[in-house]
Amino acid sequence: MSAAPSRQPPAKSAFERRLEAALAERQGLNRYRRRRTLQSPQSAALQVDGRSVLAFCSNDYLALADHPRIVAAFRTAAARYGVGSGASHLICGHSAEHHQLEEELADFTGRERALLVSTGYMANLGAINALTDADSAVFMDRLNHASLWDGAFVSRAQVHKFPHNNLLALEAQLAACQSRNKLIAVDGVYSMDGDMAPLPQLAGLARTHDAALMVDDAHGFGWLGDSGAGVCEHYGLGQAEVPVLMGTLGKSLGCFGAFLAGSEALIEALIQLCRPYVYSTALPPAVAAATREALAVIRDEPERRDRLRALVRRFRAAAQERSIPLTDSETPIQPVVTGDEARTLALAGDLLERGFWVGAIRPPTVPEGGSRLRISLRADHGFAQVDSLLDALKAGLERN
Repeated sequence: MSAAPSRQPPAKSAFERRLEAALAERQGLNRYRRRRTLQSPQSAALQVDGRSVLAFCSNDYLALADHPRIVAAFRTAAARYGVGSGASHLICGHSAEHHQLEEELADFTGRERALLVSTGYMANLGAINALTDADSAVFMDRLNHASLWDGAFVSRAQVHKFPHNNLLALEAQLAACQSRNKLIAVDGVYSMDGDMAPLPQLAGLARTHDAALMVDDAHGFGWLGDSGAGVCEHYGLGQAEVPVLMGTLGKSLGCFGAFLAGSEALIEALIQLCRPYVYSTALPPAVAAATREALAVIRDEPERRDRLRALVRRFRAAAQERSIPLTDSETPIQPVVTGDEARTLALAGDLLERGFWVGAIRPPTVPEGGSRLRISLRADHGFAQVDSLLDALKAGLERN
């Protein structure tokens, strides 16, 4: 008769011990991240981990993720096309919904063409690698999103970092660079600070030094500008000034995915050379259909953008009345910098106990000493909700 299997857990391997040590180190630094589980659609009021909270941490700026028209468009397209796309765009996954969405995004942004990519992260990663080589140089703002940095790091290009929005430093780097292919890559709206890149001046430097300018407009696309076309529309810049534009569809548009937009030559080059595009399964057609409807809602309901801007003004004025320090941001992203990881966690926990969910942002997402509460506003927030949050935050700052 064979022996019963041992119930003792196997001895931990060196691999497991290394993982546990890394996790323990992160916990000791107050940088451990934990997920919370939602039981409701995205809105200003959420059910999370079994409790009701007001959410001030979402990127669904225009409150479109649960819009009835967009949900209906998704359902109709799913009934027609099914759930999955089946393959990459270059095999058999490129549906009529994808194609029409690309044409509508190009028209909305004032570009010749647009190209759908699975996520903003993959769009940035793929674009930088497709557009540069070992003889290239990439110039990066210090506070660029991680996806831009990862794209630059895995490319074969020389990488130059300049201080945040420091045009003089960038100009000196460009003047000293001997590379024939130069790419300047910046965020349009910086996701953790809420301020904007000085795009007209950056476009001028790019023109002077024969460089291309790439803008990640993940946090401006959909709400910024007269029609919501984003940071380039806000500044009055077109394809000639910003030849490489990236936007996401999962923030202001409330859907999922991303796109790259620019000239005919740019998009054809990306179709051939952008590896995340070539080798990724296409978005479900129903997601593309929902996004098309989201673009229509943005056109039909400009009051959502107006409401969001009014909320930003109300938030900043009310914070000033309460002596709550803010950064220089006129966008829905309103950080309160605390500097200390433990204090940031304590403040976020205190707010959650009072029914307000705010993101506790710590390194490496932000630089050392830059821990903060990242407060983000949505078009469906009420003025009274903003005031209540600020009252709770003021009390928390006084206690912690």
